[in-house]
Amino acid sequence: MKENYINNIEDIWTNALSQIKDTLPQGDYDRWFSHMSFGGEKDGKITLIVPSQFVKDKLVDSYLGIIENTLSEFAGRNCPVVFEIDKSKRSASFSHANASESPSEPVKKERKNHPLLNPAYTFDSFVMGGNSNFAYSSALAIAKNPGSAYNPCLIYGGVGLGKTHLLQSIGNYVYKNTDLSEEKIMYVTAENFMNEFMDALKDGKTRQFKNKYRNVSILLIDDIQILQKSEATQNELFSTFNDLYETGRQLVFTCDRPAEELKNISERLMSRFTRGLNADIQPPDYETRVAIIKSKCNERKFEMNPEVVDFIATNVSNNVRTLESCITKLIAYSELLHREISLDIAKEQLKQLVSTCNDSSGITINMIIETVASYYNIQAQELKGKSKNQSVILPRQIAMYLCRNLTDFSTTEIGMEFGGKEHTTVMYNVKKIEAMMKATDSDIPNVISKLSNTIRLKKSGH
Repeated sequence: MKENYINNIEDIWTNALSQIKDTLPQGDYDRWFSHMSFGGEKDGKITLIVPSQFVKDKLVDSYLGIIENTLSEFAGRNCPVVFEIDKSKRSASFSHANASESPSEPVKKERKNHPLLNPAYTFDSFVMGGNSNFAYSSALAIAKNPGSAYNPCLIYGGVGLGKTHLLQSIGNYVYKNTDLSEEKIMYVTAENFMNEFMDALKDGKTRQFKNKYRNVSILLIDDIQILQKSEATQNELFSTFNDLYETGRQLVFTCDRPAEELKNISERLMSRFTRGLNADIQPPDYETRVAIIKSKCNERKFEMNPEVVDFIATNVSNNVRTLESCITKLIAYSELLHREISLDIAKEQLKQLVSTCNDSSGITINMIIETVASYYNIQAQELKGKSKNQSVILPRQIAMYLCRNLTDFSTTEIGMEFGGKEHTTVMYNVKKIEAMMKATDSDIPNVISKLSNTIRLKKSGH
């Protein structure tokens, strides 16, 4: 009788989890629920097993109410939940030099800088905001406990948002706080990985190449979108990935878009990129941009006029690297010409940077939204909102399709401009329009053609 009761409770949890999966965005479910398991019931409380303290804290802070309410709905009674960390999830194969020391406790030893890593890229120097807190927390958790539940990890987002900073911060943290040698912590751009492999093939040195990359404890590869160019490199990375992953060693990648959007990537390698933790960095909001500007000025011991800070933060919204370029140029101007930076000087000196900080094609997301809204005689704000009226849904889908096809913005960046929608929502809407474009009786191809021409004319100033 006892066993039947326990099975019934587990069935309740299975049904509740299924409903939670249907309710939450797929990305959120994959991040926080996919590694959770049922642990039983005791004293009226249901125990759920999670892989780490990091996941437990997030579930308690953000999802405990959802879990308990859903369970209670299926059980017909109050179902309080407690989380228990599964200690067995910690990989035993990742070797720290001092086994008696906790992996999250720094080894009290100063070391020289790692030759492949920029010493300025640390967690302390990264300015975290709402756009990047998940990616930052994920990277820090990996650095403190490499080879564990967050393996592999893919950090993705647009150009200049801090992906490389976080990737190298992981390497710097582990290098400074463990006794792993330089060779065991490997940072490489995907382009260099590809070129090095091609040279090894040409020179008959593939064995040396394999030994170099398969003997590391941590492999950090930047900008994997480059791998779309080379099938041979993809095959080699697939084999390297398997060798490291199966032996509990940490892999972290960055990409300028979600892995699902990569073209000409083999399905088996794609499955490797998406099987672990995927964390996105979105463009920073205004407050975070202000914080970044102030932080960079403090590093240079330079005091910037609040009006100038506001001007930069308002006009450079999608790229942290461009923010830094603006700061560097103004500081150089001030120091070389011995002049204070007024708002007028900032506007004059930064006009070129500000004018080119949007999409390189010259077509902006707002330009597309306004054009589509005008065509359908609705407000642009309606396209950015949450309205489910049919008169808004189709224009919104068309606007997202045009953004994806007329600009280089990722679906994450597009989603941000449409009221903070998930990249999966953007992908879904784009696919809906693609399907309509193929229908023989559809007028959508004509509409897309008209809107595309109008947008291109706007871009050229006509």
